[in-house]
Amino acid sequence: MKKILTAIVMAACALSATSYAQTDPKLEWATRLVTLQQGPDLDGLVEQAAGSAAQDLASNWEPRIEAIGQKAKQAKAAEDINAELAKFAADARKIIASKVAVANRDALVPAYMDRFTLDELKQLTAFFESPAVKKYKAVTPALANVFVQKLVEASRAEIQARAKQFDEAADKIAGPAPAAKPAKK
Repeated sequence: MKKILTAIVMAACALSATSYAQTDPKLEWATRLVTLQQGPDLDGLVEQAAGSAAQDLASNWEPRIEAIGQKAKQAKAAEDINAELAKFAADARKIIASKVAVANRDALVPAYMDRFTLDELKQLTAFFESPAVKKYKAVTPALANVFVQKLVEASRAEIQARAKQFDEAADKIAGPAPAAKPAKK
């Protein structure tokens, strides 16, 4: 799905600029450059923006769910609202992705045109079209995973120790957790 969105967005950006590019070569090169720079990172940005919008909604509704008296009704409401949040997030991703071409055309392309000469745009485009950069973009997600795994591994013990300190401090503030009730026989 993400690859399809990226392809659609990139095609829309390229098509929208094609009619303008016939009169201004700088516009053509700036548009090509913007298109080349976007890819999996753009999908992540769209996902992040949609997730942020969904999180804002969730945080607004969380107190209302907690205010429901009965646990069963509370659980049902939480389940139903989470389903609606999932629908919202999916719609938000589509809406945001559909606006990328407009943002490219109205903001990014003109910004590149203002900041770079035609020759510089051509050089940057050649750089992003190079096999080494294409390979770099293809392996970047795997490299990021390697980095994150090592980072988590390297920090795990200290984070767990700090979490224990937090639990101890929170216990002092809130008091000990209630004892579990013995099972009825």
